[in-house]
Amino acid sequence: MSQIAYVNGAYVPMRHAAISINDRGFQFGDSIYEVWPVRGGQLRDSEGHFARMQRSLNEIRVPAPMDERALNLVIKETMRRNKVRDGIVYIQISRGVAPRDHTFPTKPTKPTLIITAKNLDQAGMRKRGAEGVKVITTPEIRWARRDIKSVNLLPNILQRQAAKEAGAFEAWFVDADGFITEGTSSNAWIVDAQGRLRTRPLSNDILHGVTRASVLKVAQERQMQVIEEPFTLAEAKAAREAFVTGAGAPIFPVVAIDDTPVGEGKPGPVTQALRAAYLGA
Repeated sequence: MSQIAYVNGAYVPMRHAAISINDRGFQFGDSIYEVWPVRGGQLRDSEGHFARMQRSLNEIRVPAPMDERALNLVIKETMRRNKVRDGIVYIQISRGVAPRDHTFPTKPTKPTLIITAKNLDQAGMRKRGAEGVKVITTPEIRWARRDIKSVNLLPNILQRQAAKEAGAFEAWFVDADGFITEGTSSNAWIVDAQGRLRTRPLSNDILHGVTRASVLKVAQERQMQVIEEPFTLAEAKAAREAFVTGAGAPIFPVVAIDDTPVGEGKPGPVTQALRAAYLGA
């Protein structure tokens, strides 16, 4: 069955889906996106994803293409048409179509809205969760507003490709002060020498991960000690455990950083317990 995309009011086969070459998302990356995880046919952490999407739109001064209730209906119809039970929904919203100019269009434009949905390889995800993944590190080369979920992802793509070529799952960016910011598509965590969960605090330096927020809540409900505090690359390599979180990475243990084993080089008990609690929530 052909995958179906929603594009500006129409459900169309993916192979026929198209936008104008004058769309500002294509021309400038003047666009934001959002990714919802889907489990058992239901959107996970839906409220947080809608809120983050609206925040990103507000930051780049683009109006929402429709209200939340209508958008929710379109998302669910896209899921239904693609028979998505366990996977992701992807939404992209651009400022719309206008003659190419670096400034905003002088005439109001209608935002472009694209929605797709697909199932993910659940066996592969279970394997990563059970066996863990490797990460490499790379200098932080991205722009200063990483809190906006912008489609300007070239640095992320280049470093994720570098990770793949190195036999790793993810790349962690390291800032000028030697602290880990986040991964190319995930937030970074460690279990430090004192047994505390640590992850970088929210700021313009990192994406405000919705899965990150849910994991924090689950950890706090289970009286795990959580500290939102930056950690260095050296601290990460010396940590008891490490893991990543994201819509497509629901707590994957990190077993090696730059080929240096983390802890015993296998998923640790804190990460495994937290993963089980989060997936069971």
